[in-house]
Amino acid sequence: MTSKELAKKVVDQMFRKDYYSQWLGIERLEEDAGKSILRLTIRKEMLNGFGIAHGGITYSLADSALAFACNSHGRKTVSVETSISHTVALKEGDVLTAFAEEESKSNKIGVYRVIVKRETEVVAVFKGVVYRTSKEWEI
Repeated sequence: MTSKELAKKVVDQMFRKDYYSQWLGIERLEEDAGKSILRLTIRKEMLNGFGIAHGGITYSLADSALAFACNSHGRKTVSVETSISHTVALKEGDVLTAFAEEESKSNKIGVYRVIVKRETEVVAVFKGVVYRTSKEWEI
C-alpha cells in the first residue's frame, strides 16, 4: 500500500466519526503521509459580534488538518500543544484552505505547521506538537 493510500484509509476512518469537522463543512482535498489539505467556506453562523469569523473557526480548520496529517502514517497520534496566529480578519463567504505539513517526526513526537489561506493570502499560521502513540489504526 502506498503512503497516499494508507493516509486516505486512515483519514476516511477518522472523518466518518469526526462530526465537528463535518458540521463545519470541511472538504478534504488531499492527504498523504504527513500532509493534509482541507477547505471550508465561512458561513453566517461562524461570525462573531464584530461580523467577522470567530477565531475558533480558523483554529478548528487548522486543528483538523493537523489531526489528519499526523495520523496519516497509520499510528494513532494526538496533539499535546498547539498555537495559532490570526493575521487577517475573515468574513462570510470567504473560502479558506488549510495546508498541513510535517516539519519533523520521531518515534514519539511530531511537529507540524498549518498555513491557512484565503486564495493566495495567508490568513493564519498554526503550529502543532503531537504525541505518537504505539497504537496502529486498524484498516
